[in-house]
Amino acid sequence: MKRIKGLLLLVLSFAVSTSLQAQRMSPEENARQSAKAVKTQQKMLQKKNRKQARATRKFEKAQKRQTRKANRDLAKRRQQSSPL
Repeated sequence: MKRIKGLLLLVLSFAVSTSLQAQRMSPEENARQSAKAVKTQQKMLQKKNRKQARATRKFEKAQKRQTRKANRDLAKRRQQSSPL
């Protein structure tokens, strides 16, 4: 019983101390955390934008390749079908 009470008391004291610490956050600390969050969000957004741009370029390149191949095949068929 004493162990359970001691463990429960320890857990409760930890929970109270963390909640009090969160309440005591200074405006400077809050500003620092906000700036850090903004920076990480911008970094993540830049990374996503780069990936999207890469995917777009890859898609466009594949489209060009496919169009060139289709044009070549069409030219070959036209050349083969004309008896001249």
